[in-house]
Amino acid sequence: MSIFLPAQVIRAKRNREILSDADIRRFVVGIGAGEVSEAQIGAFTMACFLNGMTPQETAALTLAMRDSGDVVDWSGSGFAPETIIEKHSTGGTGDENVSLIVAPLVAACGVAMPMISARGLGHTGGEIDLMEAMPGVAIAPSTEMFRQAVISAGAAIIGPTPKLAPADAAIYYVRDVTATVESIPLITASILSKKLAAGVSGLVMSVNYGSGAFMPTYAEAEALARSLIAVARIAGLPMVAPIVEMDEIMGDAIGSRLQLREVIDFLSGDKQESRIRALVMDISAEILVMAGLAASKDEAITLAEARLADGSALDRFQRMITALGGPADLVANPDTYFPSAPVIAPLPSPATGFVEKVDAYAIGIAMVGLGAGRKVASDLLDQDVGLTGMVHIGDAIGQGQPLCILHCRNQADFDTAAQAITAAITIGDTQPDRRPVVTGRLSTLD
Repeated sequence: MSIFLPAQVIRAKRNREILSDADIRRFVVGIGAGEVSEAQIGAFTMACFLNGMTPQETAALTLAMRDSGDVVDWSGSGFAPETIIEKHSTGGTGDENVSLIVAPLVAACGVAMPMISARGLGHTGGEIDLMEAMPGVAIAPSTEMFRQAVISAGAAIIGPTPKLAPADAAIYYVRDVTATVESIPLITASILSKKLAAGVSGLVMSVNYGSGAFMPTYAEAEALARSLIAVARIAGLPMVAPIVEMDEIMGDAIGSRLQLREVIDFLSGDKQESRIRALVMDISAEILVMAGLAASKDEAITLAEARLADGSALDRFQRMITALGGPADLVANPDTYFPSAPVIAPLPSPATGFVEKVDAYAIGIAMVGLGAGRKVASDLLDQDVGLTGMVHIGDAIGQGQPLCILHCRNQADFDTAAQAITAAITIGDTQPDRRPVVTGRLSTLD
């Protein structure tokens, strides 16, 4: 057996050579074995960032990271393999609650959804922030507890664990401190390795763009979607990538427990904001068609609407929370678990007119200032603060009417957030057209 020298792999990528599958796999194995230092991981990721990776190289990295830990085995679970589907998003201001709606909804339709997600950072939130805001919920359970939760409820949303794609966690930690996060091949491998570790047979992943997303333009989102689709195809993973416009916040709320209320309101039918409903239905329909549970998206939407109407989607949400260790009466008694912030007050509009523009990034940063988001990964969230009742592009508004309702820890925080959010919303005389949420689509199945 030849001697493994990490520097040889780094040198080859530095020199723009195409790495073999074996070289990439040996490098990833070396990370787990302690044979590759953090400095060498950083040099490797920078070489990949500067020189790129082919789809085959990216697929090899994806599969090697998947195989660095457990791959969930669904044999004996009672699920047909084609119905084990995961949903993911590239992130955006306020879109983390979409997963908490879609997972129980499609589970009620017959899908099994094991979802490995993450916490938020910067102007965006994360599904795990919402899960963590419910007392007792295990966000890093054992692989077997994760499996049993999906068997029990049809869906489970957890965070990264030491057993699932651990090499991805090691590489991402270094990327975060070496300015290599934005590499499309490394983003692709990071996302898909975790999905494949969950043992799924398909993936529907929204790729977002706009002021509230990480990709500012449609062209950049499409480039990432094409990379994901190309690598998923090589890896043998059926995948659909809706391309989603996020030039405003998704839904009406930001803040962990405020968004959990929005999830419960949606699943119970009490309130369904139009943009979030459009996205939920599109993604759910893609999942149901991929799983073979509907012949068309129209048929799938009809099925999803029926499961919302009969209460089974809401029941699946409660079952998911209970299976992960959360309270069995969360849906029935949310006020018991979701305390209110000390200062709750409307933010008045400075003018009469129409909402012409919303800077979702600036609003997300304002929420970080309140404590509803993180400046660095180690920050603890204030789970009770945030905003609700957010206006949307195209809404008519009168002077003094609320742009949103702010939920704050104190008056000083309210004043600071109020100034930032007012500046982030443009009120004009012309009513803009309401834009579609899903503006493109790529698929391995086409």
